[in-house]
Amino acid sequence: MVASILNRTRNALLYASVPLLSLAAALAVGSLLLVALKADIGAALTALITGAFGTQNATAETLVKAIPMLFVAIGICVAFRASVTNIGGEGQMIAGALAGVTAALALNGAPGIVIIGGSLVAGFLAGALYGGLAGFLKAAFNVNEILSTIMLNQIAVQIMNFLLNGPLLDPAVAGSNNIPKTARIAAEAQLPRLAFPLPDGTMLFERTRLHFGLIIAIALAALIFVLLWRTPLGFRIRAVGYNERAARYAGINVRRQVILAMFIAGGCAGLAGVVQVLGLQYRLQTDGSATGFTGNAGFNGIVAALFGGLNPFGAIPASIFFGGLLVGAQNMQRDLGIPASLITALNGIIVMFVVGGQYFQRRRIGRQKQPTESGSASAEPRTPAATSTATAVKQEA
Repeated sequence: MVASILNRTRNALLYASVPLLSLAAALAVGSLLLVALKADIGAALTALITGAFGTQNATAETLVKAIPMLFVAIGICVAFRASVTNIGGEGQMIAGALAGVTAALALNGAPGIVIIGGSLVAGFLAGALYGGLAGFLKAAFNVNEILSTIMLNQIAVQIMNFLLNGPLLDPAVAGSNNIPKTARIAAEAQLPRLAFPLPDGTMLFERTRLHFGLIIAIALAALIFVLLWRTPLGFRIRAVGYNERAARYAGINVRRQVILAMFIAGGCAGLAGVVQVLGLQYRLQTDGSATGFTGNAGFNGIVAALFGGLNPFGAIPASIFFGGLLVGAQNMQRDLGIPASLITALNGIIVMFVVGGQYFQRRRIGRQKQPTESGSASAEPRTPAATSTATAVKQEA
């Protein structure tokens, strides 16, 4: 009994240490890249940290950058828990933004809470349907979700370009050479700014761009955590991710769970898009590419989700961390001339180490379980479904 508890504790600590060890390894590689660029490592790290958290405004900008990333990361946690690889966050963000801004403009004149609520619902449903389409293609026709979501990203960009150059084009700029954009949403439809009172009577984050989308994202993280770990639906989604064949043997409709997982993931990404419009940009505009609107949040959200251990609560500090890297990189480039694209490379390196660390961790845990399972096989035969369920319960305990 004691040995089993110690073994489980050791495995839990090993699992928790994977992101930290991956970060340390990635920073070591990043330091080598700085040396190759003939940059002062100490000065670069100082500029990075100061740019991300050195002032109230810098911290607020880090949180603003983290908000859409967090929405996408929460959705990625759902999809990846069902063993569905969702690379379509960019397209789902665009779908949500298009639907959300259309709802906000259509509801112009209504009370603010009605406009905001209607826009959020429209953005969630648009993103969910767009993500659910990829899930349906995988479930019904076994279409690889990586390929389908990447292609759907490009389709979403072209739809955005068409609508912003036509039906949704701001009448004030029609016929001019300005950047295609929608009309500005009403002030009542804009998410309020966030500020927190301090003991000395001043306000934290006063006159910054930090908006109420942060509260919505944290509330969504709590909701999705409860969904995944406290509801039968969440258990079925995770069971499919643990072992699809065993889940099917146990009577779980695997196809339905795949579609639902992508539906929820797409909805979370759709919220990222509509919140960007309601809380920050107040209109949807494009330079013809996805990143002109999303800022790569659809892809960076995958990094944050993996670094957060595919746990919605873990995605919160992970998104803030990567938001800080992106904001600090701009300061590092301004002060020292170090390319901000170095952080993009660092993100990829972190993913490589996190995924690699988890792979070797699973292999290590599997080797530990082998003697026990083989020793007890003759005493109590198990069906595949029972074995999978027992494994899932042990991992969740």
